[in-house]
Amino acid sequence: MALIVHKYGGTSMGSTERIRQVAKRVAKWARAGHQMVVVPSAMSGETNRLLGLAKELSPEGSSAELNRELDLIAATGEQVSVGLLAIALQAEGMQAVSYAGWQVPIKTDSSFTKARIESIDDQRVRADLAAGKVVIITGFQGIDPNGHVTTLGRGGSDTSAVAVAAAMKAAECLIYTDVDGVYTTDPRIVSDARRLHTISFEEMLEMASLGSKVLQIRSVEFAGKYRVPLRVLSSFTPWDIDIEEEAKSGTLITFEEDVKMEQAVVSGIAFNRDEAKVSLLGVPDKPGIAFQILGPVADANIDVDVIIQNVSHDGRTDFSFTVHRNDYQRTMELLKTRVAVDTGAASVVGDKNICKVSIVGIGMRSHVGVASKMFRSLSEEGINIQMITTSEIKTSVVIDEKYMELAVRALHKAFELDQPNS
Repeated sequence: MALIVHKYGGTSMGSTERIRQVAKRVAKWARAGHQMVVVPSAMSGETNRLLGLAKELSPEGSSAELNRELDLIAATGEQVSVGLLAIALQAEGMQAVSYAGWQVPIKTDSSFTKARIESIDDQRVRADLAAGKVVIITGFQGIDPNGHVTTLGRGGSDTSAVAVAAAMKAAECLIYTDVDGVYTTDPRIVSDARRLHTISFEEMLEMASLGSKVLQIRSVEFAGKYRVPLRVLSSFTPWDIDIEEEAKSGTLITFEEDVKMEQAVVSGIAFNRDEAKVSLLGVPDKPGIAFQILGPVADANIDVDVIIQNVSHDGRTDFSFTVHRNDYQRTMELLKTRVAVDTGAASVVGDKNICKVSIVGIGMRSHVGVASKMFRSLSEEGINIQMITTSEIKTSVVIDEKYMELAVRALHKAFELDQPNS
């Protein structure tokens, strides 16, 4: 049979009873003849608890030395999970062995708290699989060239699971979460939101980057790069569900050629509340002005999203861009104290009460009028568009935050996303 990777999130590992249910599910797949590698997250809330203890001791601290210690602390949450799951599997009569990332080893760079995987040595894991064991590996962590424990940042267990699946050429990587798949939009906002049977890597990457919280962005990038089929499904279905039924449930994230025949023009609506807009007014319109503005912002490690430079009048223009809301105050201070002075801008203004709403779909490549349909739908609801950005398979607009849910519902209806694909 196939080599399969299972990944379980924190809610799936939230108690010893939940861990027993995970063990029963994994044992079912193993007894069906599959070689099983499992990558669990820390128990729900555990990473926050551990980092909270560190924050009590160093409320304002920030340094490479501190980040090294934070990684060492945070990594223990997953180590507890893998050990408990191995014990639960052994209680089910299965041979099981757990490893921390450094024991595999999963090798990363030295960017503490946000490390990137560089390679995985799968020799030890393959030997255990050949011996008939279920192998459980910590997510979220690895080891750098100097032997230090590193973590991959929030949601890093998804990336770990996909990386392991890629390194071992697994047939599929199943991501078990507290939702049963990827939906056309958030069902909490649109009750008619529909679960997608399939979605392309490219669409899922856009959805994740635009605000969908189902999968971590880097895990989707990794899966697309190494062509690892992903399936998002719920760990809250009964563990003894028929394995053939389970293997076809949830949402399959796969290659464009596998989904194109049934693909709608627009596959989903994504949104992001965590945006803020800043503008420099009356900036001299001259070569290099964009770099003069955004260079210092980049140097301050602030990510910029949507950018607009307006038409020049009398040799001056307005320059606007969006940043994460957490970076708003820092960005405004930087623009007022340094950038505005250096560029000769007339003034700096900002707005935290905005959001970004996006339509995503590979069908947009071959259909005209999609953006105009979006704009018409928003206009009919009296929603003003402040900024627009597009790619081949997405159109995003920045609007007033108070209209976000209305916009999402209007667009979901306009593109008939509540209707099954024909």
